[in-house]
Amino acid sequence: MPNALWIVIGVVVLLFVLALLFILGQFITLYVQALLSKARVGIFDLIGMRLRKVDARVIVLSRIRAVQARIPIETRQLEEHYLAGGRVTNVVSALIAAQKARIELDFDTACAIDLAGRDILDAVNTSVNPKVIDCPNPQFGRATIDAVAKDGIQLRARARVTVRTNLARLVGGATEETVVARVGEGIVSSIGSAGSHKEVLENPDRISKAVMSRGLDAGTAYEILSIDIADVDVGENIGAKLQEDQAQADKKVAQANAEKRRAMAVAQEQEYTAEAEKNRALVVLAEAEVPKAMAEAFRSGHMGIMDYYRMKNVVADTDMRSSIAKPEDHRRES
Repeated sequence: MPNALWIVIGVVVLLFVLALLFILGQFITLYVQALLSKARVGIFDLIGMRLRKVDARVIVLSRIRAVQARIPIETRQLEEHYLAGGRVTNVVSALIAAQKARIELDFDTACAIDLAGRDILDAVNTSVNPKVIDCPNPQFGRATIDAVAKDGIQLRARARVTVRTNLARLVGGATEETVVARVGEGIVSSIGSAGSHKEVLENPDRISKAVMSRGLDAGTAYEILSIDIADVDVGENIGAKLQEDQAQADKKVAQANAEKRRAMAVAQEQEYTAEAEKNRALVVLAEAEVPKAMAEAFRSGHMGIMDYYRMKNVVADTDMRSSIAKPEDHRRES
């Protein structure tokens, strides 16, 4: 019985040792690699990384690279940045590149830029090797920047802006789109202030000088090194086109006013015709009352027989003249 107990204990101990060797075997290579590279990482630190779900290989290799480049970074700092969601490999590569290029960049700043979503390695590379930005950017659907000089001639320009990253303003600084927009605004303003399009064509560098003097890189993540006008083409005569459009608009206004006056004249003529018809009707009514008045005067003894027939002849002559005049009036009205 005691022998069986010792056998069970021996089996348990053996299983424990095998499990321990299996666990340690996963980290022994990294441990030895870090130890030989003088970037010592404790075995229990590696086990802790495994328990915290941290990629121990990324941390160890990044620390080895930093130590070999003589950059003082602790394992804890790398692990904290990894747990924060940062790209540890990218940050270490950027620190090494910045040190070789003699650019001031500390670990905390690099981590902040990386956690802000910026590509810190690309930023360092741009600081060392400036890049060229097309203005306007063809990806935005425009090939040229269009502006009109004071003489009304349209000019179409394209510029190339050389920039390098300003690491001190990378966090919170405006992006490349802001630089393109500001440069485009400066080009439009410079062309618009020119007295003639010929002045711009003769001295395209006046545009770049005017734009550069405005400090367009303020508040951005870049430093503008130069602005070069790549091409300037003559477009349409906007001034003449605007004058033509204005003339067409004035013509339509004049036609509308003339039509208004004609309509008013026609309406006034209709009013006069109606008034004449009204007056003619009143005359007819008055003429109809004359015989009645004559008959009444005759009956009352105020008019003799000779007077009655004399007045009757006068009325008859008046009716005849009215009947003769009416057809002429109708023909004149028609």
